[in-house]
Amino acid sequence: MIKFADEATISVSSGNGGDGCIAFRREKYVPMGGPAGGDGGRGGDVVFEVRRNLRTLVHLRFQQNFKAQNGMPGMGKNRYGKDGEDVVIAVPPGTIIRDFDSGETIKDFGVEKGIAGPGRIGGAKRAARDGDSVTRWTFLQGGKGGKGNSHFATSVNQAPKIAQPGKPGKSAKLRIELQLIGDIGFVGFPNAGKSSLLDSFTNARPKIAPYPFTTKIPNLGMLHIHDRDIVLADIPGIIEGAHDGAGLGIRFLKHISRTAVLAFLIDLSDENWREAFPVLLEELKAFSPELAQKRRIVIGTKLDIPETEGRLDELASALPDEKLVGISVFSAAGLDELRELFYTLVLEAEAEAAGAEGEDEFFDLSDGTEDPAALIDGLDDVDRNA
Repeated sequence: MIKFADEATISVSSGNGGDGCIAFRREKYVPMGGPAGGDGGRGGDVVFEVRRNLRTLVHLRFQQNFKAQNGMPGMGKNRYGKDGEDVVIAVPPGTIIRDFDSGETIKDFGVEKGIAGPGRIGGAKRAARDGDSVTRWTFLQGGKGGKGNSHFATSVNQAPKIAQPGKPGKSAKLRIELQLIGDIGFVGFPNAGKSSLLDSFTNARPKIAPYPFTTKIPNLGMLHIHDRDIVLADIPGIIEGAHDGAGLGIRFLKHISRTAVLAFLIDLSDENWREAFPVLLEELKAFSPELAQKRRIVIGTKLDIPETEGRLDELASALPDEKLVGISVFSAAGLDELRELFYTLVLEAEAEAAGAEGEDEFFDLSDGTEDPAALIDGLDDVDRNA
């Protein structure tokens, strides 16, 4: 059974338009009633819909072909054919749609929150009725319906026997990828305590064992603090050489590429604890230099184990420029401080992102204008003279 899927390949097709109808009005006492062929219906569209209740693409592994309904042909008595129904493809937040052949990004749902509709492929209308945010994107439009012969009557051809065929729909083969959206992403070697910390802070229940074991799939959890929800993302442990394909961690590093903050978990009971942070940082840089530049915090774990005594202070001396906190999930030491640090770091990252987005809204005075007030007055004069 597939429990987690972050990639899928699908084929999609919009519906064909219905053909126009050739018909004539035939009623008693109505000689030469004229053309009465109706138009064909429009083909259904291919629509993607973001759903918050989805976390993986596993449903796209079991259904790879999506075809919208064709429009119905027109009928006599100027009756139009019925429009074809859209095919709605539900995807989780963070989904990226790429062209299968070229790999070009067609749509990135990385910033879409989506809806909380029931089920996997229904509920958009209910969510819209209830005032929920709906994220629907039409990828392929259906073909237009053909015109019936009633459109082609002229003074010299009052009984046309022609009608338009419906326009064909469009098809495409797509590669669907998922990049989970989280506020804080956990980075660390296997058995560094990432899953234990996620289990302690959230309602997520990742598999935890008292023997050497590593997470095999990403896990998300929600930390609620100060009337705010912070999404924590735990990915499989990284090992040295991950950027060359070693281990599972490299495959899932894309799931923390959208996070605002990275939390490096260092197992202070491990014999190689001194080299852990530099190795992890180098692996991130090799995978993505931008990822290594994110706001970060270093967390020393397993302080309850006797062998870790004094190692937190040594780690602080070795990393003077890093935010550092020591914790023990077993004894709950340092967890309250860590919660507050997570909250503060996320707010700082959001403020920084908001400032970057707002830079383009200011006037550019690089042309030599020295008095901003004069520029604004000039704009007011323009408005008054308009």
